[in-house]
This record gives sequence, structure tokens and C-alpha cells, in this order.
Amino acid sequence: MNKTKPTNRARLALPLQSILLILLIGGIGIQTFTSCSSDDDGGGGSNSFETVTIGDQIWMKHNLNFNVSGSKCYGEGSEVVVGYDEIGPDNMKIEIPITEPLSPDKVQENCIKYGRLYDWETAMEVCPDGWHLPSIAEWQTLVNTVGGVLIAGAKLKAASGWNGDGNGTDDYGFSALPGGYYGSHVGDIRLFFDVGDTGAWWSTDVNADGDHGRALAMSYENSRVQIGSSDNYFSVRCLQN
Repeated sequence: MNKTKPTNRARLALPLQSILLILLIGGIGIQTFTSCSSDDDGGGGSNSFETVTIGDQIWMKHNLNFNVSGSKCYGEGSEVVVGYDEIGPDNMKIEIPITEPLSPDKVQENCIKYGRLYDWETAMEVCPDGWHLPSIAEWQTLVNTVGGVLIAGAKLKAASGWNGDGNGTDDYGFSALPGGYYGSHVGDIRLFFDVGDTGAWWSTDVNADGDHGRALAMSYENSRVQIGSSDNYFSVRCLQN
């Protein structure tokens, strides 16, 4: 058996799309909102939070952390994948996940750092008044603004927090972090994958069959962004109306 590093190559399955290049200018600000459906970690009552203006769009600077049904902190209620054992002959390798539980303190630490992960139906409704879940077209506008699909990941990623050589330059203050995701590996078994390696954010769009929401993803492995569909739990970044 050969223990290997977690990889997102098969599970995310987000095919690359061509995106045009448009360059604009961004900035950072502070705004206040009032929410009725969250806890203290996500923004109950009146809370200040950072925003970032990139081109004509105003984004929340951090992932959403509202504690609602249909959301989880990384490691909450299921084990996390920390590696893989490869079994079988060289031409038919099968990856078996190595998992472990996280302590309640570590789960809470993940929530504070990365925000919560949401299923798509919850993500559609969770942004506070005055904000909304972005469409794929709005995500594409962001990617266009910072230089296009081949380099947008590097421009939007935080300058620290990504594994390997995956840190970005965070040129626009978007500070994208690799919060991982919650999803299936075999059958109905759901686990947490790829914190530190992968960040994925929901959109309002669905795939051609109408059964999976679509998302934008970044990996520690390169500077690209990918857009595709999935039924996992992903991060949410709200866009101002």
C-alpha cells in the first residue's frame, strides 16, 4: 500500500471553460448588516464585515459563516480525509481514503477561518438582505476582471493558507481560502475533503440536467479557476445587489 496526498482531480469534476480578459480596478471597504438567522460566529444581530470592490462588483471579503440547517463546518459530524492508500496493480490503482475525526475545537477553528460549507439549496437562500449568491455569469465577470481563467486563481487567492506552492498574490483583496468541501467518496458515505488544497464557491446556476448546482473552484496545484457542477457542500461568497 502506498499512502498518497489527497487530490481533487476526480471528485470535483469541474470542467474548464474559456473566459475573456477584461482588466478593471478594485478596492476594500467596511459595511454593516443585520441578520436574523445566524449565530454569533456567522453574524447574528448587527455586525461589521469587510467588503471588497473589484471592477463594478462589491463582494464580501470572507466566506459566509451563518449557522443554518444545510450547512457544516469542516469536520462537523463526519470524518475528514487526510490521505489515501493506493491498492491494486499499477494499471488499476484504487484510492482508499484515510480518515480521522477532528476535535470540537478544531472544527470551530475551521469555521472561523474558512466559513461554513453549504448545500446548494441552502446556499441559494443564505445571503443576507441586500446581498445574493452570484450567478456563473457574475463569477465570470470577476474572473474576467482580474485577468482571465488562466491566472484568476493566483490573483484571487489569499497570500497564505494554501498548501504546497498554492498561495496567491491576493492583488484585489478577495483573499480566497481553501475551505475544502463535504461530499461523497463511495456510495452514500460522505466525508470532508481537501481543506488547504481546494476552495469551491456556489453559484445560482444549475447544470443542463437541472439536478446539480454549479460552482467555481480553485486548487493549490495551479493558477486556474474551474466552473462545473456538483452535489457537494461548498463555500458561499455573497455579492451585493
